[in-house]
Amino acid sequence: MELSEARVDKGYIVKKIDLPFETERRLQALGMTQDAPIIVLNRKGKGILIIKLRGTRFALGYNITRNIQVEEAVETDEKD
Repeated sequence: MELSEARVDKGYIVKKIDLPFETERRLQALGMTQDAPIIVLNRKGKGILIIKLRGTRFALGYNITRNIQVEEAVETDEKD
């Protein structure tokens, strides 16, 4: 699924980034790599998302979020 379709307060795993070279490299430098976990914190309009990536909050526009493929993270119940 596209990141632009993601729901708030859900965790996702980045599977594929299909953006222009410079944009993709910039996101990778910020920590968005394949298999990176992200959490969608808020939605601002169509496809504009506030995400948490490796402890940092980012705002990503629709033209970026629609070109990032993610899958929903499997939630684990760690009760000891």
